[in-house]
Amino acid sequence: MNASGVVRLVLKTDTFAVDVLPAFGGKIASMRKNGIELLQQPLLPYAPRTLTTAFEESDASGFDECLPSVSACDIESPTGKIAVPDHGEFWRLPCEVESQTQHEVHLTSSGTVLPLRFERRLRIESDSPHTGADTLRIDYRIENVGQFKLYYAWSAHPLFAIDPGDRILLPASVSQVKVEGSARNRLGSKGAVHSWPTARLPTGDTVDLDRAGNVSDDIGDKIYASSPPEGWCAIARAGADARFGLRVQVEFDPALSPFLGLWLCYGGWPEGQANRQYCVALEPCTAPVDSLATAMASGWARRLVPGQCDLWWMRIVTTVVS
Repeated sequence: MNASGVVRLVLKTDTFAVDVLPAFGGKIASMRKNGIELLQQPLLPYAPRTLTTAFEESDASGFDECLPSVSACDIESPTGKIAVPDHGEFWRLPCEVESQTQHEVHLTSSGTVLPLRFERRLRIESDSPHTGADTLRIDYRIENVGQFKLYYAWSAHPLFAIDPGDRILLPASVSQVKVEGSARNRLGSKGAVHSWPTARLPTGDTVDLDRAGNVSDDIGDKIYASSPPEGWCAIARAGADARFGLRVQVEFDPALSPFLGLWLCYGGWPEGQANRQYCVALEPCTAPVDSLATAMASGWARRLVPGQCDLWWMRIVTTVVS
């Protein structure tokens, strides 16, 4: 427990540390490589969340899980209309710690909006003496513990810290992205399609989407791509330390996480608040839209019959680049 009274579980090696907050949805609050923070830190103090808490009313930091939706929406079910809250339910729910060691923790939580049991095993591994790589692997399991079939969408939501000029790296197989939302319609309205990495703005100007801007740019863009078959995306943090750079690579199985969300936020969110996000989120996910209702209508939502479970995984690999 730290000075604020928030219980932190710390997984660590000599060169890598991950802090987990079980009471706050199992949030990964901090990832540190050689002492360098890799995640957006809190915009507001940690505080209890309710089903009506908007994400911008929270700390809006670290690495949360969006389940069963990213945006708030209403869905129909055999029991009637269900209101799914902003960024889903599970980032709000306290987790049970089933087991913990120095390198691994097993977390579980059970939904109230939808009868889902959500499990994660977080494990860190180090190969620093050989390749300089440290890895956080997350294994996921979700089960329908209710009496009716249900639908869900999942998105990882790691908000990675950045510096001006850092590069967002996608395999060459990614050639276009689709807009889900863009502050002040910088990239146009929802559904607009752009080339990656160079996009043409509605003004006619071009912009390199793969280069991080400045916190003063007032940019907040959410875009989607089909998951590259290579199964990775990355941030090259050239400015992370004067002595060396870092590569933060997210790896996943594109058959299990067939879409990739990108949140490019350079001071453009939350509007009206003194503290703004300055981060890039690399988000393997199951649907190319934020709303579960839209995913259900478009055939992108995952379906679980009673007793059925889905399994998937992702890795975050951090490497020193000389």
